[in-house]
Amino acid sequence: MEYRKLIACHECDLLFCKPAKVTGHVASCSRCGAGMTAAEGADLPLDRTCALTIAALITFCIAQAFPVIELHTSGMTSRATLFGAVRSLWAGDMRLVAIMVFCASILFPLIELLAFLYVLAPLRIGKVPPHFNGMLRVVQFVRPWGMVEVFMLGVLVTIVKMVSIAEVIPGPGLFALGALTVMLAVVATLDLGGLWDICDEIKLSRPAGIRWQKISRRLAGPNGLFRSHKAWSTAFVTARDAGLVACHTCGLVQKHIEDQSRQCCSRCGSVLHERRPESLTRTVSLLLAAALAYIPANLLPIMHATSLGRAEDDTILGGVAYFWTSGDWPLAVVVFVASVVVPILKLVILTLLTVAARRGSAWRLRERASLYRLVERVGRWSMLDVFVVALTVTLVHFGSLAVITAGSGALAFGAVVILTMLASHQFDPRLTWDNVDSKQHVLRGDE
Repeated sequence: MEYRKLIACHECDLLFCKPAKVTGHVASCSRCGAGMTAAEGADLPLDRTCALTIAALITFCIAQAFPVIELHTSGMTSRATLFGAVRSLWAGDMRLVAIMVFCASILFPLIELLAFLYVLAPLRIGKVPPHFNGMLRVVQFVRPWGMVEVFMLGVLVTIVKMVSIAEVIPGPGLFALGALTVMLAVVATLDLGGLWDICDEIKLSRPAGIRWQKISRRLAGPNGLFRSHKAWSTAFVTARDAGLVACHTCGLVQKHIEDQSRQCCSRCGSVLHERRPESLTRTVSLLLAAALAYIPANLLPIMHATSLGRAEDDTILGGVAYFWTSGDWPLAVVVFVASVVVPILKLVILTLLTVAARRGSAWRLRERASLYRLVERVGRWSMLDVFVVALTVTLVHFGSLAVITAGSGALAFGAVVILTMLASHQFDPRLTWDNVDSKQHVLRGDE
């Protein structure tokens, strides 16, 4: 069989015959429900995406050059820019927090846009740029860590928080940041798997345009027949069962060479693994570190405020209480969910997934797969409090009148966010399904 006609689910390793390209539908795995990004999209709009990427780069520069918020009080003015927030944290001896904010709000989004434009511009004229493989790998690596949308929410929370102590004026950078958030969300919808297909077609001297045909939302099974959403299936074949391995970077399915200690993808050059090495051990180690860091993150102050000679410390729960007592209960709920509920949820869910995978449990497989995807999606939003601290420290710096500095709790909380995100990335979701009999496990392919 031609392996290039196969695709494998990245979460349960189930093999499918690669269908004709889909238009107007979202393909998903019929066993675990994961999205099949290597087989979705419709006639990839390279011209439109390239233009949008250029516009996003211009907007990014505007967001960097102009203030996001201006604060006026007692004849004094304070301004906050993205880079100014980083500089304030750095000057306040919170350099690790400054690096977190810089990478999440400035460096990684910029790298993603530049690498994306480098790839798209030549492809739209039918050429493959040098280092194509490396650039797409860079995009895939930095995309989960760019958090412009979380920073935007942090700006809105900071505005509400500052209204009670000073006159808040939105700056041009705020509107640019809002537009950039929307643009990056649209750019992120482009399926990177389709770019690998375009690259292959160009190398084979085929037309670069991809023509898609409308098919069922569910992908074809290993027998080449499309499964209806009403159908039952008992013939699951995984890539491992077939002696194959799928590249997690470009999605290419290829034969697994057992006697080769370090097998690389024949298309993109990434290292191939049937299962991520020491996945459970690394996940458990990161979870333990995150759990230990979560204690000081809640006990230590995330901000130190000095006003007219009076000092006051602010913890995460103290910030939630402040919004609640001041009548801004919707923001209190948002901050509580992002800073308290989500970190605990990630720790509990990842612990459950790790223990179940270690024991080889077949309990609630589909639900556990959904929980893993939930952790992947919401993990980044816990960074909200760190961004609020960065902006507040930048804005409230009025000499003897009022000064706010970052506390050690912000560093501990930032460590919790990063450690839990690393833990979810280290966990291999295919381990959830490895002890399930792929030929006898019956699962309904619901929509």
